[in-house]
Amino acid sequence: MVSKSQIDIFFESDYIAVAGVSRNEKKFGNIIYRELKKLGKNVVPINPNMEKFDDVKCFSSLDSLPTTTQSIVIVTGKDHSDGIFKEALANGFKNIWVQQTSETDYIITQSKLSDRNIICKQCLLMYLEPVKGIHKFHKNINKIFGKLPK
Repeated sequence: MVSKSQIDIFFESDYIAVAGVSRNEKKFGNIIYRELKKLGKNVVPINPNMEKFDDVKCFSSLDSLPTTTQSIVIVTGKDHSDGIFKEALANGFKNIWVQQTSETDYIITQSKLSDRNIICKQCLLMYLEPVKGIHKFHKNINKIFGKLPK
């Protein structure tokens, strides 16, 4: 199970890459990107099919990211998650958050074997303070049933 300290360590990062931004403004990758920006984070968009996102350079792969980026959120379909996860490990990312519903059996197994800070099966938006909307509701439900990381 994910611990509160893992989540805290993840959010200590100033530079966070978001794999899974898209042209569709309602997608989770876009929402997460913008919410991290609001917190003052330096957010780096990743999508191999876009040159720009939110008027900034969109990177095509993790190999091309600035070296200061050591944290990543993977918000892609499961068919792309394993590849990005492997690339994150190969590129030395210390903090990897695989957004709830993007994780695969492979990622879950590897997260248990790795010494890196890997967060799976959690919605990042439930931990971005102040938590708003449906995410606040979900967080409160999880709190009631004792499912929040400790």
